[in-house]
Amino acid sequence: MADTSQPAPSGPHHRQPPSRRQFILRGVGGVIAVAAIGTAATASIASASSGSDLRASLTIIAPAAAGGGWDTVAREMQQAQRANGIVNNTQVVNMPGAGGTIALNNLAVLDGEASTLMVGGTGQLAGSIQYDSDSTYADVNPLALTVEEYSVIVVPGDSPYETLDDLMNAWRENPGAVPWSGGGSFDQLVVAEMAIAAGLNPQDMIYVPSDGGGETTQALLNGTVVAAASGYPDSVDQIESGRLKALALVAPEPVEAIDIPTTVEQGYDVTLTNWRLIVAPGGITDEEKSQLEDIIRETIETPEWQDAIERYTWNENVKFGTELQDFLESERVRIEGLYEELGL
Repeated sequence: MADTSQPAPSGPHHRQPPSRRQFILRGVGGVIAVAAIGTAATASIASASSGSDLRASLTIIAPAAAGGGWDTVAREMQQAQRANGIVNNTQVVNMPGAGGTIALNNLAVLDGEASTLMVGGTGQLAGSIQYDSDSTYADVNPLALTVEEYSVIVVPGDSPYETLDDLMNAWRENPGAVPWSGGGSFDQLVVAEMAIAAGLNPQDMIYVPSDGGGETTQALLNGTVVAAASGYPDSVDQIESGRLKALALVAPEPVEAIDIPTTVEQGYDVTLTNWRLIVAPGGITDEEKSQLEDIIRETIETPEWQDAIERYTWNENVKFGTELQDFLESERVRIEGLYEELGL
């Protein structure tokens, strides 16, 4: 990685980047199942990455299966670039597994190949810590923060809990009687922050992970869990139908388009957001980095991208350069602290 692309990583969190032949398939659950996907996707990336004109062809890796938040960001960027002629040919490759760390490890292998990008985010940063990934954001080239998605604290529509205080008081009285659910690493961290804000030991909480919003809703409705943290876009239909009741939006301040009181407004300093990052491999030149940043800026200024922000109720939170690096470092420290609280 060129010294001028970003500060040279150092300290205990920097690891030597893997060799170009190495495909890291570490993690939990499903890693073996996605090995073939990872290999095929990498071959596709290598093919699409030939040539030096970054406006001719780009590949965007979504580090999860089709339909999730990372995939949605990748495909909305693809659509905006195609519709406005920003890039002639943008491809999206899905590379799921291990909280996004399989994609992160494979991106590190593509050192210097500037025509491959990846969507990252809070969950991937958490996964790299939780699974002790061989590659971290220090081994690649974070380019831009684009948007963030808010979580919502929900209970079943017929729950006796009418307010967040009702739920928190019951949780304090008997942590074992208030099991929670959510999908993936990010939602677990939100629940851990809720526990800390309520004065509970996160290690005492019962958390039942689910495989997405649909499974979380089912766990709430069949009584497996009492409450859940879930992405607002995944839950809004269930909230509007009355099947779920929203007690709080996990956000630092009120959101005009979402009529739900925030955690902060209700006295709980819980503000972790599910932000979306665009990342390039390490080893790219200053000129390539500048060109990629220009492409991202043009993309997020398009009507198509702005329409996506409105449709998915994303919050636009754009950061480049030093501001981005400082943000990522603060989030790494924050998430590592939450995992220590969880005893993981």
